[in-house]
This record gives sequence, C-alpha cells and structure tokens, in this order.
Amino acid sequence: MGAVALLAAISLSACHEKPKTPEAKDTHLALVEVATAGAATVPVVITGSGTVSAWQEAPVGAETGGLTAVALLVDEGQYVTQGQPLLRMNDAVLQAQLKQAQAQLMSAKAQQAQAENDYRRYKELADKGFISASGLDARLAQQQTAAASVATAQATVQEVTTRLSQATVRAPVSGLITSRTAVQGQIVGAGDELFRIARDNRIELNMEVVETELAMLKAGMPATVRGENSGPIAGSVRIVTPMVSNETRLGYARVSIPADAGLKPGMFARGEVNVGNQPVVTVPQKAVIYQANVPATFVVGPNNKVALRKLKTGERLGDNVVVTEGVAEGERVVTAGAGFLVDGDTVRIKGPQVATEQKAAAAKSGAK
Repeated sequence: MGAVALLAAISLSACHEKPKTPEAKDTHLALVEVATAGAATVPVVITGSGTVSAWQEAPVGAETGGLTAVALLVDEGQYVTQGQPLLRMNDAVLQAQLKQAQAQLMSAKAQQAQAENDYRRYKELADKGFISASGLDARLAQQQTAAASVATAQATVQEVTTRLSQATVRAPVSGLITSRTAVQGQIVGAGDELFRIARDNRIELNMEVVETELAMLKAGMPATVRGENSGPIAGSVRIVTPMVSNETRLGYARVSIPADAGLKPGMFARGEVNVGNQPVVTVPQKAVIYQANVPATFVVGPNNKVALRKLKTGERLGDNVVVTEGVAEGERVVTAGAGFLVDGDTVRIKGPQVATEQKAAAAKSGAK
C-alpha cells in the first residue's frame, strides 16, 4: 500500500512539472532590435588630400661640358619662354676651333677645285688619245678624295658650330623656373642639372582617393581645392590614374589648379569633387558603434548570429548615415542592444515573435 501511494505521488508531481520548450532555452540570449540597410540616391562629394606639384617639371642641363659659366641670365621665380637664354659659358676656345675648322674647309674647297680642273683637262686629253686610261683614273681618284675632304671639313665646322651654340643654355619649354643650381664661375659638366622649369607654369594637386571611390571620378569634373592657409580654389580633374597602390589601396586624381591661386609646388592641400547623384547604402545612425575610434556595426546573419563589421561612413542623411564600405543593401544591422555583444554571438530579435513568446509565458503563469 505504501508503494502504491509513492507511485501515485510521483505521477502527480510529473503531471505538474512544466515541459521544456524551445522558447525557454533561448531566454538567455541577448535581445536586440534590428533594421535593414537601405538604399538612397544622393549627391556624393569625394574628398582627398595630397601634394601640389608641377604638371610637368623639365630639368635643364648642359649638353656640352668643361666650360666655365660666365653669365646667369635668369633666376628662380622668373617666367621664361621656349628658346630663351638662361646661362652663357666661356666659348673662347670654341670660337677659335670654329675659325680653324672654317679655314680647313676653305683649304679643302680650294684643293677640290684644283682636282676638278685637273680631271677636266686630263679628260680632254684622254678623249684625244694623249693620256692613258690609268692616268685619267688617278685624276678622278684625286677629285673624289678632294670632295671627301670638303665633306669632312664641313662636318667639322657643323660640329664646332653646334658646340658653340650649346655654350648658351636655353629654355627647352616655356614655364616658371622653380629651381636654380647653376652658379656663376662654376665649371659646367655635360649633363649637369642647372635649372628646373614648371612647364607652362601649370600646377596640380595629386589627390589620393580610396579605391572604392576612384571609379566615380572622371576627367573634366569640377573640383575645389583648399590649402592650409588658402581659401577654396576652383579646379578640374585632369586625369584619373589607372593604377591603385597594392599597399595603400589608394589611387590618384590629378586636379589642375591655377598657378596664381597661392599654392606652390610641394604644398599640402585637400580636394573635393562633386560626382553628382549616386546610389548609396544607408543605415540608421544608432546602428553605428565605435571601437578604437573606428566606426563599426553588428550585422545579423543566418541563425541570428552577429558579425562585427568595420565601416567607412560618409555624410548624414537625417537619422541615417551613408556607408561606403562594410554593409550591403538588404543586410540586417543591430540598432539597439549592441552594448554587450561580441562577434559571433547568437541573439534574439525584438519583434512580433518575441512579443508572442512573452504573451505565452504570461498566460502560463496565470494558469498556475
């Protein structure tokens, strides 16, 4: 009888025990709110910074060497035109060599004239049978040798004349002289750099642009450039480089700017390019958290597992923020409850499903 009573008590206890449900197992998971990353079409401004440099900087050197610089005709900051003399070297030796070469040319021409007259006379005698063919051939050889001597003397005169002209260093292009290393009295060596010229006095900003934005830039787009101590300067994109650095993941947009705007080659400046309306991805501002001062968000994936993503953000659009990298349109991001999450956590999403679970739990409590 005692055994029967014990069995009855156990059965009664089992009837009153609450069954374990899947909902009960998930009550320890973090409860979060989510939103879906959306899309918008907004005017996009691409920004970047870089160094101002000359459009083309031409180094100017001496083509002949071993001569002393006797006159500096220009200095840094001057605008020069193509062909303008920049520096003169001592050409006294070359002048003497030219006179010697010209004298040798005159001598060669006189010998050529004599050889031609001799050949003509011998030709007349040979035609009458007074001179053998071998004698005529010898005179012909003398005539040709004299002609070759004239050609050699002419080449020598041309060579010395060219070297003499090279004793005056001239501007290869028109532009602004940005550097002068030549010093009066120095012995100039062939190939020594003496000046640098910014061609046509054109300068540009080499603006660094992240690879994800580079494709939106096109040549001819208007741009605005600002220096450390200069106001906005109107410019335009001259060219977008076709390569991106595999180390920095940055490319270059070269922005042409006026030379008289106050910026100098070597200065640091920032640029902005309005690329017009572009489709962008947006997320709520409250979905963006910061870790080590880097914007990030938790993206909810399959099975409600969250993944921490670093973001590159743009401008704010009301309560939303533009995301240029890190989240795709349609992905779910955590907007509330992210404070205690870590990468890889499984979460519960606050919504109709959670409300239904709470009502069911309340009903069961009331049934007791």
